[in-house]
Amino acid sequence: MHHLRTTVLRLRPLTAAQAIQSASPGRLAGLEGTPPSARFLKTTTAPEPSFNGTGSNYVEEMYAAWLENPRSVHKSWDVYFQNATGGSSMGVTYQSPPSMSGSSEGQFAVQPLVGAQPSVEKLVEDHLAVQSLIRAYQVRGHHMAQLDPLGISCVDFDDTPCPIGLQNVGLDSSSMDRMFRIPKTTFIGGKESILTLREIIRRLEMAYCQHIGVEFMFINDVEQCQWIRQRFETPGIMQFTVEEKRTLLARMIRSTRFEEFLQRKWSSEKRFGLEGCESLIPALKTIIDRSSQNGVESVIMGMPHRGRLNVLANVVRKDLDQIFCQFDSKLEAADEGSGDVKYHLGMYHKRMNRVSDKQITISLMANPSHLEAVDPVVQGKTKAEQFYSGDSEGKKVMPILLHGDAAFAGQGVVYETFHLSDLPSYTTHGTVHVVVNNQIGFTTDPRMARSSPYPTDIARVVNAPIFHVNGDDPEAVMYVCGVAADWRNTFHKDVVVDLVCYRRNGHNEMDEPMFTQPLMYKQIKKQKGVLQKFAEKLITEGVVTTQEYEEQIAAYDKICEDAYAHSKDEKILHIKHWLDSPWPDFFTLDGQPKTMSCPSTGISEDELNHIGSIAASVPMEDFTIHGGLSRILKGRSIMVAQQVCDWALAEYMAFGSLLKQGVHVRLSGQDVERGTFSHRHHVLHDQNVDKRICIPMNFISPDQASYTVCNSPLSEYSVLGFELGFAMASPNALVLWEAQFGDFNNTAQCIIDQFISSGQAKWVRQNGIVLLLPHGLEGMGPEHSSGRPERFLQMCNDDPDVFPKPSEDFAEHQLYDCNWIVVNCSTPANYFHVLRRQMLLSFRKPLVIFTPKSLLRHPEAKSSFDDMLPGTHFQRIIVDDGPAGARPESVKRVVLCTGKVYYELTRERRNRGLDGDIAVIRIEQLSPFPFDLVKSETDRFPNAELVWCQEEHKNQGYYDYVKPRLQTTVGYRRPIWYAGREPAAAPATGNKQAHVCELQRLLDTALDLHVFSGRV
Repeated sequence: MHHLRTTVLRLRPLTAAQAIQSASPGRLAGLEGTPPSARFLKTTTAPEPSFNGTGSNYVEEMYAAWLENPRSVHKSWDVYFQNATGGSSMGVTYQSPPSMSGSSEGQFAVQPLVGAQPSVEKLVEDHLAVQSLIRAYQVRGHHMAQLDPLGISCVDFDDTPCPIGLQNVGLDSSSMDRMFRIPKTTFIGGKESILTLREIIRRLEMAYCQHIGVEFMFINDVEQCQWIRQRFETPGIMQFTVEEKRTLLARMIRSTRFEEFLQRKWSSEKRFGLEGCESLIPALKTIIDRSSQNGVESVIMGMPHRGRLNVLANVVRKDLDQIFCQFDSKLEAADEGSGDVKYHLGMYHKRMNRVSDKQITISLMANPSHLEAVDPVVQGKTKAEQFYSGDSEGKKVMPILLHGDAAFAGQGVVYETFHLSDLPSYTTHGTVHVVVNNQIGFTTDPRMARSSPYPTDIARVVNAPIFHVNGDDPEAVMYVCGVAADWRNTFHKDVVVDLVCYRRNGHNEMDEPMFTQPLMYKQIKKQKGVLQKFAEKLITEGVVTTQEYEEQIAAYDKICEDAYAHSKDEKILHIKHWLDSPWPDFFTLDGQPKTMSCPSTGISEDELNHIGSIAASVPMEDFTIHGGLSRILKGRSIMVAQQVCDWALAEYMAFGSLLKQGVHVRLSGQDVERGTFSHRHHVLHDQNVDKRICIPMNFISPDQASYTVCNSPLSEYSVLGFELGFAMASPNALVLWEAQFGDFNNTAQCIIDQFISSGQAKWVRQNGIVLLLPHGLEGMGPEHSSGRPERFLQMCNDDPDVFPKPSEDFAEHQLYDCNWIVVNCSTPANYFHVLRRQMLLSFRKPLVIFTPKSLLRHPEAKSSFDDMLPGTHFQRIIVDDGPAGARPESVKRVVLCTGKVYYELTRERRNRGLDGDIAVIRIEQLSPFPFDLVKSETDRFPNAELVWCQEEHKNQGYYDYVKPRLQTTVGYRRPIWYAGREPAAAPATGNKQAHVCELQRLLDTALDLHVFSGRV
C-alpha cells in the first residue's frame, strides 16, 4: 500500500490549488451556486475517516478491489495497477481510466501518464462526489421524507423544499447513466459493487426519502451508524411475508374498531381516543413481539392519556368488560380513596406472546395528567426489576415510553430522564421511546410549541437514533419498530420512533379543533382512514379478500358487543384490579395487612457493636484513605467503645441491621455517598489508586442484602421519580432519596404532589419511599434553611378536628390510615428506629424526614446504645424527664416543639434557671398526629399554659398544622400560644446578625413566663 501511495503522489504532481486554477471555465461554472429558489442539501463532516475523501483514499479503494479481483475494476485501472506493481515505466502502455460517458470498452487509446492525469483527476473527483451525495442522503435525507399523512406540513420550519442537488456535489444530469463503484460506507449496492448514478439515487430515495426518515449520522459510534445503514439501505430489506401482513391488518382492525366502538357507545365521554394514529397499536405490539423474541420477559410501559384505553385493551390485553365498566359512573367503588379517571389507570398482566411463544409480563404504569412525569418512574421500576432478577445487562426487562410531540419537546423532565440513561446506578440499558406526533399540542401549532425542527431533537444529546415514520403506512411503522427493538437489544441504548400522524378529533372528543386549526381539520375531514387505505392495498395485492376483511371486522365488533353486555352485570368498581405493581404474598388475599402490630425496632448490643466496628474500619486490604477520614473513623470507634452514637452512626446502624435481615437498602441523591455535610462517608476512596472505592456497608455479613448508595446527577425531578419507581417494584427494600438541602425538594414538587402524597388514594398502590430533607434555620439564607414542612403537612389527610378513638395498636392504625408519615427526629436513636420501623411495618407508607444539619455534630445530639436495644421503639413524642417532669403540678408552662429548636430551648432554659418551671416536650412524629400521647402528657401539667415553639416563621413550619390538633387534644380548655418568628415571605434571612436576633426573640417569647399575661 505504501508503494501505491508513492505512485499516487507521482501521479498527481499538481496541488489542489493548482488543479482548481487549471480547471476549465465551463467546469467551474457547473460547480457554482444554485438558484435561490431552492435550498440544496449540504454535506457535513462525517465521523468515519473514509468520508474525508481524497484522491488517494479512492485510489486505495480501487487498488484493494483490484487485488481481490482484477476484473472488478475497469480495464484502464487493471493496466495501471499492473504497471505500477510490475515496475514498468510510468509512461509506457498506460491506459487511462474511462470517463464513463458511454464509450465502449475497446475505444480508449493508450496515452502517456502525464497526458492521462486530468482524466484520472476527474474520475476520482466524480467518485468522491458520489460519496458526498450518498452521505448527503444519510445525513439529511430525512428532511425529504414523506412523513406527514396529511401532506400539508414540512418537518422543517421552512416551507421551501429541500431537494438534494447534483450540482451541489459537482455532478450534473449528464452523469445519471455513468457507472460508479459503491463505497463501503453504504449498503445500497446489495450484492452489486457498481451501479449507475441513476440507480444509486433511486435506491437512496427508497431508503431515506419515502415514508421513513432516518436521523442517525450524529451518532459518534461508527459501528452503530453502519448497523443502521445496513437495516435501511439493503435492497429489499423491508419486504413482509403474507402472514406478517395479515397479522398487521388484524391489529389495525382491533385498533380502529375499538375506537369506533367507544365513539358509538359513549360519544359524549372524554376518552382521548387514538383516531388518526391507529398504527400505534401494531407499533407497540411489534416492539413487544420482537423484544420477546430477543429474550425480554417483562416490559414496563409509561404513556400519557392519548390512546391509553386502546393500549390497555389491545396491547396489555385488559379485559374489555373491565374497561367498559369505567364508563359507568353509577358503579360503587369497592376501594377507599378518590380513584382516578379511566385514562390514567395502570395495569399489570402476564400472558403468552403468540409471536415468540414465550411468557411476557406487561406493566402499564398509572400516571397523572402531568405530562411526562411518569417517565422517570418507569425507569426506576425497570431498574428495580432488573436488579431483583439479576438482569445486569437489561436483556430480560425493558422500558417503553410513549410521548406526545408537544410534551416531548416542552417538558424538562424528558431531558432529565434522558440523562439518566447511561449512568451506572440509573441506566436501564436502553428505552424504546414512541412519540405520538399528531402535529399539534391541544390547540398549539408546532411552530409555537418548540424551537427545534423535530419534537424529537432532545434525543440527540444521548446519541439515540431517531426513526421518523408516516403513521399512515402501517408496514413502514412495523418495520421501523422492529428495527428499534433490535437496536435496543443489540446496543442497549435508547432509541426514538417518531410516529407522525394526526388527531382526527379535538384534544378530547368534545373539543372543537376548527376554532384554531381550520386548514388542518378541513384536510383531516377529507382524509381516508388508515385502516381503509391499508385494507384496500392488501386486497389489491391479493393478501386478503374483501370478504375476509369484512369477516374480521364483524368478529371483533362482536367481541366488543359481548364485553359491553357483560360489563352491565358489574355492580362494584374495583380499583385494585388496576394495580400496575402487585406485591405477591405481602398482603392477605383481600389486600389487607397480615398484622397491624409492629415489633420492636431495637437490635442486640452485639449487633450494634459489630455494625459499629464496620462503620469505623476499612474492610479492604492495601486501601489508603484520606487523613481527615481516618480521624472520622477513629471518632466512630471511640463512640462504639463508649456505647453511644451520633447521627451518622445511627444511620449506619439502621441500614446495616436491615441489610443483615435481607432488606435491600438504596440511598440516592446529590453527593449522598459522602454526605453534603461530610458526615456519612459510605463510600471510601483509595488515595493512591484512582476510582478504587470501598463500601464497608457491604461487608457486614456474608449473607446480607446488597447496599446501593449512588450520587445522583444534579436533578431532583427525575431522580426522585426514579427512586419512587424503584420503591414500587418491591416492598422489601428501603429506598431513600436525600435532597442536598431540603429547600430543593420543590424542584421535584410534581412527583411529591401527584405520586407520593396521593398515589395510594388514586391508584390503590402503597409505596414506602423515604425522603430525607435537611432542614433548620442556621443563618444560611433563604435557600439553605427550610424543607418547607408546612407544605408536606398541608397535604396530610388526618382530620384536625376529630380525636381518634383509642384502640389496640392505635399508633399502627393511625399509620395505616394516613397518606404519608412526617417526622422530625431530635435524637439519633429515634432516627434509627423510624428507619427500621419503615421496613418492619406490615404495610408501606411514604416517610418524610426533616433531617438536621447542625445536630450532626452537636455534642448533646447523641444517643446511648441502651436506646436502641431490643424492646425499644420509635418515640412519637419525647417527654421532659428533668425536674419539670418530676414535679408536673408545679410547672407553669409547657413548651411543645419539634426538631433542633429543642436544644436551643433547653440551653436557654438552663441558663435562666427555669428547669423546674418550664417543661419542654418534643413531638417527633407530626403526622399522623400523636393525639393520644399529647393528651396524656399535657394532662400531667394541669396548671401550665401551653406554647408551641418553632424556629420557622409563623406562616411556615408546623404551627398551622399543630395548633388545631392541639386544640382538639385539650378540648379548647386552654389557649395555644405561639413562640416563633413573625410571618415572612422568605423562609429565612440571609444576614447572620439578623438571624441571631430573631432566634433570641423567639427564645425570649417561649421562656418569658409573663409574656402572655393578660392575653385572651
